Amino acid sequence: MSQFFYVHPDNPQGRLIKQAVDMIHQGAVIVYPTDSGYALGCHMGDKKALERICQIRNIDMDHDFALVCRDVSELSEYAKVDNTAFRLMKNNTPGAYTFIFKATKEVPRRLMNPKKKTIGIRIPDNAIAQALLEELNEPLISTTLIMPGADMAEYDPEHIRDILERRVDLILNGGYLGEKPTTVIDFSEGDVDIIRVGEGDSAPFE
Repeated sequence: MSQFFYVHPDNPQGRLIKQAVDMIHQGAVIVYPTDSGYALGCHMGDKKALERICQIRNIDMDHDFALVCRDVSELSEYAKVDNTAFRLMKNNTPGAYTFIFKATKEVPRRLMNPKKKTIGIRIPDNAIAQALLEELNEPLISTTLIMPGADMAEYDPEHIRDILERRVDLILNGGYLGEKPTTVIDFSEGDVDIIRVGEGDSAPFE
């Protein structure tokens, strides 16, 4: 049975966030809110936890995962970011965007796109996600919580509890979230390529 924390969406309780991070360090798979629905997350270095996420979503290890970061200061360690991309991200994050970059050698190979050697980067505009990242003090490996056969991310934490309470270790209930897919922007080839227009305003990148 997973633990289920009711976390205040604007002022997350510090003790609950600390407990969540302690669990992540111990190998937990968690469900947590972002600005684009709920997501599955685990420690970046935990291969077993990542395999469990793949089983839940029925995806393979070649799936495009994202590193969820606090802010742009964490970028250069994991992504090859030029000045233009850095400036655009600095001016438009946090927000509902997924950015794609060539990965650096700091990123475990299993987290990269196997052909392109790219990694997704998210800087979410969500108080619970930000508190989690602040306490963790490093990026979280993550993927949107889309169940097999579904088209949209899960947004109702009570429903998530019904379907996943025996398969994840912790669910952070940050309230009912609308379906808001991210805008996906690919910087990996040097140009700005808008792959998908979603919740994040694409105009600054056009």
